[in-house]
Amino acid sequence: MKNQNLFSALQAAFPADVSDTAIETDSGLRYSWRDLDRATAMMANLLESLALPPGSRIAVQVEKSVEALMLYLATLRAGHVFLPLNTAYQSAEMAYFIGNAEPALVVCSGANFGWVSQIAFKAGTQHVFTLNDDRTGSWLDRAVHHSDQHSPVSRQADDLAAILYTSGTTGRSKGAMLTHGNLLSNALTLKDYWGWKKGDVLIHALPIFHVHGLFVAIHGALINGSQMIWMAKFDPQRAIAYMSQATVFMGVPTLYVRMLSEPTLNKAAVHNMRLFIAGSAPLLIETFTDWHQRTGHTILERYGMSETAMLTSNPYGPDPRYALQAERRGGTVGFPLPGVSLRVVGEAGQRLPIGEIGGIEVQGPNVFKGYWRMPEKTAEEFTNDGYFKTGDVGQLDERGYVTIVGRSKDLIISGGYNVYPAEIEACINEMPGVAESAVVGVPHPDFGEVGVAVVIAKPSARIQAETVLAELKAKLANFKIPKRCFVVDELPRNTMGKVQKNLLREQYKTLFTP
Repeated sequence: MKNQNLFSALQAAFPADVSDTAIETDSGLRYSWRDLDRATAMMANLLESLALPPGSRIAVQVEKSVEALMLYLATLRAGHVFLPLNTAYQSAEMAYFIGNAEPALVVCSGANFGWVSQIAFKAGTQHVFTLNDDRTGSWLDRAVHHSDQHSPVSRQADDLAAILYTSGTTGRSKGAMLTHGNLLSNALTLKDYWGWKKGDVLIHALPIFHVHGLFVAIHGALINGSQMIWMAKFDPQRAIAYMSQATVFMGVPTLYVRMLSEPTLNKAAVHNMRLFIAGSAPLLIETFTDWHQRTGHTILERYGMSETAMLTSNPYGPDPRYALQAERRGGTVGFPLPGVSLRVVGEAGQRLPIGEIGGIEVQGPNVFKGYWRMPEKTAEEFTNDGYFKTGDVGQLDERGYVTIVGRSKDLIISGGYNVYPAEIEACINEMPGVAESAVVGVPHPDFGEVGVAVVIAKPSARIQAETVLAELKAKLANFKIPKRCFVVDELPRNTMGKVQKNLLREQYKTLFTP
């Protein structure tokens, strides 16, 4: 049987001249395609020398670097399962992920080795290495002693390639299992749909611990044999300066807002650019319009999830399935991608007519295998005919465009990161003097959405909003912390006693945007 390892497909797309530049970093480092091949071979050989069980989970919480990207590719190459973890996660969060995934190997930043290794060894992990963003760490020290020749391990399309944790609204995180086939099918579809071509250069300005930066951006460049300009940290002035050497930029709405505040952004600065893509959070129509006025470019907005990679996209060029329409429409996420079936359903699961709002369900080769060690949850999230219930609410118009109007699970997407109110509420409710809390998302000009916490104190207890936020900062990643907190006498409720979060969202919606 043909080897369907995702790495093999990416490697096959490397250009004929492997001495060409594959990645150039913002610190002036240059990596050739040969460097990528040799370094990932050394790392894959190191993995094999550890005699890990087949398909072991490799958990990684490190700062963004080309070496971290190489570790991801080496994990695929060696046939193991990559588990990227947000660098903002704190000890309680890491203990859950490591305990649940039971990785055979953990790689962390040197600065965090003390507490991460303690958690990992306690959970039964055999090996913990360090990897820093300055090309140091025990992982590289060991890898350099291994051969730079390696044959990718044979994998089938249905074999696991990665697990991405996506917290549930109950606060319990779920590991979305993505296969080699899921990721390769999505990469090939997007290569065609977004018109990737010879000579394209991608500005890589995103983190590499979630779908957008790790899969959409990196796979897009690699499967096309395209060079990447690698930004370890996003800097709007620098990103604009790079556009004279690049053709493609992918970002969350926050990055576009920050670039719009730079006087250097104009039509001349982007004359070499072919495509600007936005996703991971709702793009405000003002940002969409302002960008077009300043640059002459229309941002292409798309929609995806940890469980599915990309699902829909505004068109790059004419789409023959939709009467050749090529318009990128602000406020929509475009058409279902080729090979993806999308429907909007009502409460009883019936397909709704055009224009009606309901739950979005999808099916396609990109849809994940299920949740790690959660068969009941997996079964619950799929329909009898094999569609995945996204939990998003939206509508289809008569031209085929999809619009997301909300999220049935109250998810907040802030600066491209998923924030789950139930997790934050659970932390607040444990604080002394707190009777109850509700966290809702409200519009924000920079982050798209941010959280607002509304808290009720117990009788005779005195609670300070600042204290609540300070306590949260000690427990949770920074992107989860609400931007404001209010202590109130009561929360709005329906006749069943359930908190009406829609009323809270309405009440606080102009906190940050007039």
